[in-house]
Amino acid sequence: MTLRTTEADGTRADGTRADGPVPGGTALRVEPRDDVPANLGGLCQKGWTAAELLTVPDRLTVPLMRRERDAPLEPCTWDEALGRVAAEAARLRARYGPDAVAVFGGGGLTNEKAYQLGRFARVALGTSQIDYNGRFCMSSAAAASARAFGLDRGLPGPVTDLAASGAVLLAGGNVAETMPPFMRHLAAMRDGGGALVVVDPRRTATARQADLHLQPAPGTDIALANGLLHLVLAEGLADEDYIAARTTGFDAVRTVVNAYWPARVERITGVPVPLMREAVRLLGRAERAHVLTARGAEQHARGTGMVGAYINLALALGLPGRAGSGYGCLTGQGNGQGGREHGQKADQLPGYRRIDDPAARAHVASVWGVDPDDLPGPGRSAYELLSALGTGGGPRALLLFGSNPVVSAPRAAAVEERLGALDLLVVADFVPSETARRADVVLPAAQWAEESGTMTNLEGRVLRRRRAVPPPPGVRTDLEIIAGLAERLDAPGEWSTDPEEVFAELRRASAGGPADYSGITYERIDAEGGVFWPCPAPDHPGTPRPFLDRFPTPDGRARFVPAEHHG
Repeated sequence: MTLRTTEADGTRADGTRADGPVPGGTALRVEPRDDVPANLGGLCQKGWTAAELLTVPDRLTVPLMRRERDAPLEPCTWDEALGRVAAEAARLRARYGPDAVAVFGGGGLTNEKAYQLGRFARVALGTSQIDYNGRFCMSSAAAASARAFGLDRGLPGPVTDLAASGAVLLAGGNVAETMPPFMRHLAAMRDGGGALVVVDPRRTATARQADLHLQPAPGTDIALANGLLHLVLAEGLADEDYIAARTTGFDAVRTVVNAYWPARVERITGVPVPLMREAVRLLGRAERAHVLTARGAEQHARGTGMVGAYINLALALGLPGRAGSGYGCLTGQGNGQGGREHGQKADQLPGYRRIDDPAARAHVASVWGVDPDDLPGPGRSAYELLSALGTGGGPRALLLFGSNPVVSAPRAAAVEERLGALDLLVVADFVPSETARRADVVLPAAQWAEESGTMTNLEGRVLRRRRAVPPPPGVRTDLEIIAGLAERLDAPGEWSTDPEEVFAELRRASAGGPADYSGITYERIDAEGGVFWPCPAPDHPGTPRPFLDRFPTPDGRARFVPAEHHG
């Protein structure tokens, strides 16, 4: 999108809520850009209304703090707020150990902030207790993709590939409402003679535009995907040469799906057999095809198995690793892809490195200037982390950036209870959110148009986000907040507040990892309109289609993994 600045009355808060506009502010007008291939000159509703967030009446512009546990939040200075957080964190770490303090991030943070937050947790706090809200939407697809392909990346190629596809199966996504620009690519595919198959229990806006709508009973996606694969085999649509040359584990999956004959799957799912046959014929006979999953299939107790079953279907058809075809996952949050690549996850270091890998630890520690043995090991993932807050063996303090778990987390009422059991809750936000109102310290943070950084879209394309206006007086960026806390905690190393400097460090930390950004610079992003990772050198062209030659697994092959329906 493009931002246009217009003179208007700004709206600011006096620390809690502003009753009226404050003259002299700046308003922004959002305009779509037609030079971004993924959006084709379109915006979703969130994009069109994004500028309105900058002038909301309850914008926070000063830190807030409770002087005592039951006292109200009151305005304070930045020195008071940051000093309180650092002192309490040091006290709790000294009494209970480094894991007494936890950090929780978000999938909307820029790559620079996600990276710096992970470094802050492990170096400044020494805690293993860090995770982020992306676990609630992307973790199933990420786990299934990493297991099958050795790498978790949203789409197997540029989103523009979809327009040339002959068939797309979309399971659990309503992109017509949630991602309207994405829907344009599917419409272009249909205009070119391709077919859209939507799997969704509801008749959504997307399903109404589909050529074929499969409506399984909720929770039966594994049975449906296995049933579709059964029909692929029965009708001779499997790519046997591809399976033999580029995959492992197919025999075990074949054995499992033998038990998912059409009549049985119809009884389990409610999807008529003729519709299942039509779906596999559309996919199997297309020269190029895609299987895509989204939140509806992934947010489930057996979400990894559900996604894995759809990946098995794609593999049997020979789609992953072929130009213009493949399996893909539609990311949810603004930086849903990049936010999970560089250290917010409890088990990962920057560049998608495993935190329990000695070589990965040694590399990242050398960039951070610390001993590898001083880095913590894997911690609790998001759900387990929030459930452990304030318990006997759990964290006593939580520092939260870019998330509102009182509203968005599973079992939100239980999460609210756990937050109330903490000795210290610190929230960086731009409004008094439901979570911020329960905090002991609230830090007013800059918003998307008030700071620079990079984002990585669902294609794996790294993009620039440039600052359009300065933050309101009294507001700091997340990088400035992190640096201020690191300084007060006497953390080793330099803690830059300049996004480009932080990105340069991220590049070094990611070098050699699966998500290698080392060859990407701000200058390249500007010149090329974005760069696809992995990009391991300045002269490397980037990798829009990462699986064409081999999969990043030890043997170079993708893995079939059996998935069973449990009614």
